[in-house]
Amino acid sequence: MMKVAKLLVAFALLALASSFVTAYDPSPLQDFCVGINDAHAAVLVNGKFCKNPSFATIDDFTHSGLNVPGNTSNQLGVHVNIITADLMPGLNTLGISLARIDFAPNGGLNPPHHHPRGSEILLVLEGTLYAGFVTSNPDHRLFSKILKPGDLIVFPFGLIHFQLNIGKTPAVAIAALTSQNPGVDTVANAIFGANGPIDPEVLVTAFHLDRKLVEDLQTQVWVDPS
Repeated sequence: MMKVAKLLVAFALLALASSFVTAYDPSPLQDFCVGINDAHAAVLVNGKFCKNPSFATIDDFTHSGLNVPGNTSNQLGVHVNIITADLMPGLNTLGISLARIDFAPNGGLNPPHHHPRGSEILLVLEGTLYAGFVTSNPDHRLFSKILKPGDLIVFPFGLIHFQLNIGKTPAVAIAALTSQNPGVDTVANAIFGANGPIDPEVLVTAFHLDRKLVEDLQTQVWVDPS
């Protein structure tokens, strides 16, 4: 009897742990949940305010404009147009989003970044991109490749990755992500452009940099790739 009790406890703990592992973007318990901000015009489903299904329209599930090139005349030479549940309410609770990424010729860069809530698969439509990702501690292995139209690359959940246009013409890629709101954390922006500067001594030691260089980097304007 004691062995059975221990087995049940172990099973319960495993089930609890599994629920934590799948706690992000959980599977919906209904056909759809069109996101809405007005609580008075919504029903509460899966802990989210959803538009009453009777009032949903096809416009909640469609979006136009990804055929339009983004403006890449910025510091990075890149423009990211990501479609999340904020722009396409029907994506709410479905665990997916999509982005168009435009790169300027000769060095347009989607800088090293990671998505805290999703993995990504990227398809090159036009141009030539050098893309890759780096594994976590302690190996820090670089996986990279030159991609041409029709090529795909996947960036595993949470790992730092990048894309660089190495061609002389503009490049375009489409990225699909496994979250309705994957988030993005651009490494340089977070480190040197933190809102409330990180103590320079931390960065001097962490990056083996001169203090004057760190302070200079912290005074620069860090542009988000959007």
